[in-house]
Amino acid sequence: FHDALTCLPNQIVVKDRLIQASAHADRSGSKIGVFFLDLDNFKAINDSLGHPVGDALLKEVAARLTHAVRAADTVSRQGGDEFLIMLTDIHDVDGIAGVAEKLLDQLSAPFQIEGHELSTSVSIGIAIYPDDSRDFANLLKQADTALYAAKGAGRNAYRFFTAQMNEAASEYQQMRVGLQHALVHGEFALFYQ
Repeated sequence: FHDALTCLPNQIVVKDRLIQASAHADRSGSKIGVFFLDLDNFKAINDSLGHPVGDALLKEVAARLTHAVRAADTVSRQGGDEFLIMLTDIHDVDGIAGVAEKLLDQLSAPFQIEGHELSTSVSIGIAIYPDDSRDFANLLKQADTALYAAKGAGRNAYRFFTAQMNEAASEYQQMRVGLQHALVHGEFALFYQ
């Protein structure tokens, strides 16, 4: 039920806690914020300094994330350089943006890892229960969609999920399929001007 490297809860635990928190949210009229986080350019650190340094960085990131939220909130490692945070008992959606800014700030400070000073940033996608969905899998998907919008905005940013993001993702997927189809069927023509 916990990640071996960071000792953070895994997705099974987060899902269980969301089910419990959603029952409370329904009774109290509160909301739950689901944050999907991805470290920016983590692969470059792993590739240049090795996996032991990358693993040590992930442990430090986990500690900073845990320190940045309340004890009642859940920080989870999803795998690789992806983390999930669940904020419970939220009454003010503007407060969620404040937490996202705090997380960006916490992770912008340099890390001292095995004699190396490392800088990284994080991109964050946010979905809100029950506004965006009442289903755990959909909330994760929507937070992930918002994460890629944050990365597309230049990284080191956060974005809240919107329905327009799904439309853009669908259009992008249709474009990819259409281009692949056109390549397979020789539907491109080259003109020189």
